[in-house]
Amino acid sequence: MVFYTKKAKAEMRRRRKKMAKSHGDGDDGAAGNDDNITEAGHKRRADQMINDAAQTSTTSTKKVKTTTGNNDQLTTITIPANLTTQEARKFRKDARRKARAQGHSEDKLKFIIEGQEAIEAEKEAAAKEDKKKSKQKKEFPRINDILSTHATQKKLQEKIDKQTAINSAIPLAEKQKYVAIDCEMVGIGTDGVKSALARASVTNWDGEVLLDTFVRVPERVTDFRTHVSGVRSKDIHAKNEDAMDHEECRLKVGELLMGKILVGHALKNDLSALMISHPRSEIRDTARYKPFMRATGRSGGKLRPRKLRDLVYENLGMRIQVEGEAHCSIDDARASMELFKYARSRWEKELEKGNKGIKRGKK
Repeated sequence: MVFYTKKAKAEMRRRRKKMAKSHGDGDDGAAGNDDNITEAGHKRRADQMINDAAQTSTTSTKKVKTTTGNNDQLTTITIPANLTTQEARKFRKDARRKARAQGHSEDKLKFIIEGQEAIEAEKEAAAKEDKKKSKQKKEFPRINDILSTHATQKKLQEKIDKQTAINSAIPLAEKQKYVAIDCEMVGIGTDGVKSALARASVTNWDGEVLLDTFVRVPERVTDFRTHVSGVRSKDIHAKNEDAMDHEECRLKVGELLMGKILVGHALKNDLSALMISHPRSEIRDTARYKPFMRATGRSGGKLRPRKLRDLVYENLGMRIQVEGEAHCSIDDARASMELFKYARSRWEKELEKGNKGIKRGKK
C-alpha cells in the first residue's frame, strides 16, 4: 500500500493535464470516438505513471519486514518519518485495508516510525546494562585500606595540633610581621596570553582580610579567564566605583607590605602583576620551598613547584580550588598562610642557618 502526499498528487495531476493538452492540440478535427480512444490512452499513460511512482515510493520510503515464529507471521511496516499525524493515520488505515484485501489479519501488522528501531534498540541495550549493573555486587573498601586511611589522618592531625601549639606561643608582635597575598589576572593582547591584574587580596596571620579589591584594566581584555579567576566583565569595568585603578591598588598593597614578611604561592607572578618588588629575605614563597617541591628528571635532581591545592590537601587536609569552581584570591591567600604556619619552625631555622653560613663566608 502506497500513500501519496498532496504535493505528489498535484504533480501527477499537472503532468496528466499537460499530456492531455499536448495530445488534444493535434486532434481538434477528430471524431468523438477518436476522442474517447485518446482519453483512454491518456488514462493508461497516467495509470502507468502512477504505478511507476508507486514502485519508486515503495522502494524509498516504505520498508516491510516479516518475522516468522511458531507459525505466526508478523509484518512490520515502517512509516516515513516526514508524515504528519493525519497522514500517518491514513497510511496505517490504507495498510490495514490492503491486509484485509489480501486475507491477512490486522493483528499481525506492526507499525513503527522510521528511525524508531534504532532508538528502541538503544533503550533496550541501556535497560539491559542497568539490569546488569544492579545485579553486580557492591564493592566495599577493604578494612586494611580503612585502617590505613584512618592512621594517616590521625598522624596528620597530630602534626597539625603540634604546630598549632607552637604557633599559639608566638608573640603577637611576631605574628604581625607576616602578611599573605594572592592576585587574580585576566588576559590581554593577542589570544589573551599576557596577564593583567584584575583582583588583589591581602590577609594577615589570622586570615583577616586587610585588602580585597577588583582592579580596573585600562587595556582591552581578550580573555577574562572567569572559570579560573572568577573575574567578570562588570567587576573590572570602568564604571565600577568599587574597583580601584592599578596605580591606586599598587600603592595600597605597597603600604601593607612595607616592613612585612610576605607569604604566598608563586609570588613572582603576583608581584609582576602589581609591578612592585619585595626584599628576597622577606619573602616566604610556598611554591619555592624545597620540601614542598617535587623532584623530576632521571636522577630526581630537578625540583618543580607543585599546585597550592595539592599541597594544602596533602599537608593540612584542606580543600581549595575545587574542580569546576572559580578560584578565590582570599581563600588562596589564607591557604598559603596556613601552609607556611605548618612549616614555619623548620623554615625559619633553615633560613637562619643559611644566613649564618653567608656571614661566615664573608668574614
